[in-house]
Amino acid sequence: MKSSPPGEPEAVAKAGRPGGKKRRACALDLGGARVGLALADELGLYAHPRGVLPARPRKEFLEKLAAFVAEEKVTHVICGLPLDMKGGEGDSARKARDLAQEIADVCDVPVELWDERLTTVEARRALAASEVHGQKAKARIDEASAVTILQAWLDQTASQRRGGPR
Repeated sequence: MKSSPPGEPEAVAKAGRPGGKKRRACALDLGGARVGLALADELGLYAHPRGVLPARPRKEFLEKLAAFVAEEKVTHVICGLPLDMKGGEGDSARKARDLAQEIADVCDVPVELWDERLTTVEARRALAASEVHGQKAKARIDEASAVTILQAWLDQTASQRRGGPR
């Protein structure tokens, strides 16, 4: 599967997209120990932190994520794709692609990969601006990164709906 340019969404799987219903997106910052969650508001304008899920064991993670997707009526999942600074893919990106496909299979919603370069840096800045430091910041960095990914995706899709530049 070819990687999208920075800031461009990439479809992983086109599972049952609900016809005619408003989309509600969720973003995931995929990590080895924890997966940060963010959820869009009902209008699809703003991303909100929704905590973290343990990434292991994988089966339990997928079950909890599927329950979250169903409970929150999520129609679209955005997964961070960890590219290197030149846009290349390493082992982490390949693992993210594999996990994104598993998520699409289990949750039965469309899943997109989103270039997540520098999202952790942006998330740290946002937490610092909110005066969240030290251990509290460390505990919230995964969900803050998911918020950064989702907000970028929401802004991009809103711009596309308005006919703005890609």
